[in-house]
Amino acid sequence: MQPEYRQRVSLLNPVHFFALGFGSGLIPMMPGTFGSLAAIPLLFLCLELDIWQFSSLTFLVSFVGIYICGKTANDMQVHDHGSIVWDEVAGMFVTFLFIPLTLPNIVVGFVLFRLFDILKPWPIDIIDKRLHGGTGIMLDDLIAGAMACLSLQAINWIWPAVF
Repeated sequence: MQPEYRQRVSLLNPVHFFALGFGSGLIPMMPGTFGSLAAIPLLFLCLELDIWQFSSLTFLVSFVGIYICGKTANDMQVHDHGSIVWDEVAGMFVTFLFIPLTLPNIVVGFVLFRLFDILKPWPIDIIDKRLHGGTGIMLDDLIAGAMACLSLQAINWIWPAVF
């Protein structure tokens, strides 16, 4: 038998499908990690985009995420349920703003994003606890992505030959 919240969402609903990270958020263990992994194929599809196109797409993924995460949370009647992982997808996109999409960068960026998302250092922890709705669901991950991006920028500056 499915949990009650699961009966309120459907992968056939496009809003739910995206909010649940194409279904990756329904994996019972570590849904945030699997949601972040679901972003990687999308990032590879962006290899040919210039920085402005990628930035615009990142903004779109983030802005639309406020609606789809909020709507799905309302439909589930659970605020920020772990299976809602579009915020991780958007956070991964933010992680790679102004970063070359190379395999080493993607691996290190993924690890950095997951660390910031899981550990929730200041101000992520405050936002996670105080903001609700779609904005609250999205914003902590967007900030985690920004922190991962800055860290990855520093790593690329220190070891440019590696990345």
